[in-house]
Amino acid sequence: MESSSPKVTVVVPTYDERDNLPVLVDLLAGVDLPDLHVLVVDDNSPDGTGAVADDLAANGPVPLSVLHRTEKDGLGRAYVAGMLKALDDGADVVVQMDADLSHPVSVISTMVKALADTDAAVVIGSRYVEGGSVAGEWEWHRKALSAWANTYVNTILRLGVKDATAGFKAWHAATLRKIDIGSIQSNGYAFQVEMNYRVTQRGMRIREVPIRFEERAEGTSKMSFAVQLESARMPWKLRFGRKR
Repeated sequence: MESSSPKVTVVVPTYDERDNLPVLVDLLAGVDLPDLHVLVVDDNSPDGTGAVADDLAANGPVPLSVLHRTEKDGLGRAYVAGMLKALDDGADVVVQMDADLSHPVSVISTMVKALADTDAAVVIGSRYVEGGSVAGEWEWHRKALSAWANTYVNTILRLGVKDATAGFKAWHAATLRKIDIGSIQSNGYAFQVEMNYRVTQRGMRIREVPIRFEERAEGTSKMSFAVQLESARMPWKLRFGRKR
């Protein structure tokens, strides 16, 4: 007897993404997965992204729900809230991706298939495995910083992952429960690193599939100095901190 399709929930945190979000939702509607849902986690965007998301929930081309939060307190916090809600709502697979159109929607089906067909606990959409790339518009210093950050993280934590700071991932729901997603406190790139570290510390496998990472077309990056500082400190904290 043929098994039913897994419920796949794509968690998309937003802050001032009113122009990008409708484009992303239209692209997600074209993904060849029969039980695909979208969960927008909006941090009270001043530009009205939350209202745009509500309209897409009512009239959009794909099943979509909105989690409204009252303040902007970091990407990691938004993802934790969204992932917990996705699990509560019965997701079998949770995909995390940015709203800025930098992550290729077309690869989601590949990532979900890799989860189903391999022993992967999580699949990363990777810029740095064979076949992966970054936007040609990226300036050299951004490429250098990204490459250095991955080398830095892997030198300290020995994750064995080419793109340790990537934010485009597909998770088994069971993996998120095993790593106790609700207890993660870090933000930004540090959030991505801490998630990977918990997976490897529990003896589970991370797999990577190649993507082309695009430059955002609209809006501005939310990267702050505080996020960068946390990202520099987190690998040391994980390496030498008290084990959970």
